[in-house]
Amino acid sequence: MPDASALASVVETRLAARYGRPHWKAHAPALDELVATILSQHTSDMNSGRAFAELQARFPTWEEAAAADEAAIAQAIQSGGLAKLKAPRIQRMLHAIEAQTGAYSLDWLRDLPAADARARLLALPGVGPKTAACVLLFSLGLPSMPVDTHVLRVGRRLGLIPAGLGADAAHAWLDGLIGPARDAIYALHLNLIRHGRTVCKARAPACGQCVLSDRCPSAFKTKNENLP
Repeated sequence: MPDASALASVVETRLAARYGRPHWKAHAPALDELVATILSQHTSDMNSGRAFAELQARFPTWEEAAAADEAAIAQAIQSGGLAKLKAPRIQRMLHAIEAQTGAYSLDWLRDLPAADARARLLALPGVGPKTAACVLLFSLGLPSMPVDTHVLRVGRRLGLIPAGLGADAAHAWLDGLIGPARDAIYALHLNLIRHGRTVCKARAPACGQCVLSDRCPSAFKTKNENLP
């Protein structure tokens, strides 16, 4: 863990020097963020954003969305894809929140320790570690690292995430490496995604352009494989 923690610090510093260090800012209210994250699964940001806007236009309050016919929810979010799967998931989640708290809100989670807030989110139907982490970090400002496909790929290549560790377990692992500094987690999350999209791509990573190539086992392997 100490070596991995030191590597995490190097990665955060170098990516910040390359891409800048984004400063945390609150996104949507927690329940909005939760629904938006569900809609973002297996689709583009553009499509999920359109689906969320259409859902809010059709049902201005979450109470109305919870009481609506499931087919009407699916129709409203169809631009985001997998509407027939996401619609019942969203309604089950809304019903569970209202049953537990008597209201359609999750903003009260902000007053809990991050571990307790995460546990409450994970107890909701259809909410996994990535979805919970997105709500904790982006909306509530609590330290939690969302692990998407780019974070997982880049983290594994660098050795930040052990090769045999699954995506769900990687959330807690990275939180332990980076520590409780929300702003560091926020900056590293966004910069890992940017690095994964522009340099450390799934196919043909541009190791020659990487500011971390001297610390990356995958870059060493690629270089040795290309030697004459």
